[in-house]
Amino acid sequence: MLDLAGIVNDSIVDGPGIRMTVFCQGCPHHCPGCHNPETWQFGCGTPMDEERILEIVQTNPLCRGVTFSGGEPFAQAEGFTKLACLLKRKGYEVASYSGYTFEQLYKGTQAQRALLETIDVLIDGPFVLAEKSLEISFRGSRNQRILDVPKSLAAGEAVCITGGRWLGEY
Repeated sequence: MLDLAGIVNDSIVDGPGIRMTVFCQGCPHHCPGCHNPETWQFGCGTPMDEERILEIVQTNPLCRGVTFSGGEPFAQAEGFTKLACLLKRKGYEVASYSGYTFEQLYKGTQAQRALLETIDVLIDGPFVLAEKSLEISFRGSRNQRILDVPKSLAAGEAVCITGGRWLGEY
């Protein structure tokens, strides 16, 4: 069961193409300038089970990818791992934002590592107001990276996506 802040059915700002974005409730980072400070408090969202979220995703025939946002999805790693597995079995690309870096998650809890192992793309790092940019795709600040998670896990270090649709090249 996940604690959600909401679901956006037709997002074009949380990854390439038409995606569904699942916003979790609760975040330990509290980044100054965060565009979702209402998601910071834990335990006050809408409880929803992972199977129900999958059903909602499947109602959108244009959706090819799902992005986890927040809040901090890795603070609810067990539930988001279950959801990611359900989505992957149905052929969806799964991406996640995180205020943690890949390196922190790679060495993090077992649950965080399990979620990392189920997603395709990670946009990592905290939002840094001094590095805010409206000129970069799918990130709020220049310190954030868009990572190919399977390649990063295989290499044991962060591997950035360097071209293509995740960087706004179509």
